[in-house]
Amino acid sequence: MEFNISIMKGDGIGPEIMKEGIKVLDAIGEKFNHKFNYIEVYAGGCAIDKFGTPLPEETIKRILETDALLFSSVGGPKWENLPHDKKPEAGLLGIRKALNAFANLRPAKAFNELIDASTLKREVVKDIDIIIVRELIGGIYFGKPKGIFNLPNGEKIGINTLSYRKSEIERIVRLAFDIARKRRKKLTSIDKANILESSQLWRDTVNEVSKEYTDVEVNHMYVDNAAMQLVRYPKQFDVIVAGNIFGDILSDEASMLTGSIGMLPSASIGGPVGMFEPVHGSAPDIAGRGIANPIAQIEAAAMMLRYGLNRELEAQTVERAVEFVLEKGYRTPDIMSAGKKQINTQKMGDLIAEAIIRA
Repeated sequence: MEFNISIMKGDGIGPEIMKEGIKVLDAIGEKFNHKFNYIEVYAGGCAIDKFGTPLPEETIKRILETDALLFSSVGGPKWENLPHDKKPEAGLLGIRKALNAFANLRPAKAFNELIDASTLKREVVKDIDIIIVRELIGGIYFGKPKGIFNLPNGEKIGINTLSYRKSEIERIVRLAFDIARKRRKKLTSIDKANILESSQLWRDTVNEVSKEYTDVEVNHMYVDNAAMQLVRYPKQFDVIVAGNIFGDILSDEASMLTGSIGMLPSASIGGPVGMFEPVHGSAPDIAGRGIANPIAQIEAAAMMLRYGLNRELEAQTVERAVEFVLEKGYRTPDIMSAGKKQINTQKMGDLIAEAIIRA
């Protein structure tokens, strides 16, 4: 089969790890007789430097003409002093909105070979397998009014609005229920209904939708308690669904249960084209040194195969290849431990690609 893939290399370590993601996709293409056509698009800091804007109109147009978007990372100190709507991150938010990618899927799965890399005890993190379903294009990041204003007395005030329509809650909750139904049939909904009216509507809507999914166990948890429970006893969770800001915070916390944020991918879906990326940042401090961990980018390619192209066997092949290379003791510096074999970014990509071909 033939697929057209938008490629956004981005900033910092982005181009380095994207190279390895493409290498792995090419190996999948060779093994399964697929052809991947790569169309480069720009967003973030590299787009600012090239076009003067974090999100050129041409970028969205080209993405919508492809089957999926494989994204890398944006941002860095070079652009920190720009206005918020001109910063690299504005390009990322703009893509999500333009693609109507209302759901962000963030897995946190323990690799047996890396359990000791976690800062938590082995018995706490062993066998965790969580997926956080985060609402992505609503809530406080997009609510209006927002901005910094002058009060009549001359004092400045910063305003952000947290709002959710019932329809926005329903669609993300239904998606979370569908995912839970295919897993261990357990869904935890996160809110702050004891304080926030928007959270009360969230909880009421979850309860209403749950009547359509009687085979799925549902429980509610306040966000502050959820933050504690994720480090206290993470194995109690299977699928977690949350609004934008709560999901943002909890998914980053959950990613560190596995030992390194450099290991985990992310999928933003719901619209005509899905967006797939690593969860880590652009890490400009290590850019160009060949030491960045490309596994999150490679796992993002696996999520693209699964959720963007509907190629489950190919996705599993990538994931098994990653596990095989880790079992053989190969490590990039961020996950290095005593007795293991340290390798660079390129070598990690080479080994995973070779494992795919040999599988």
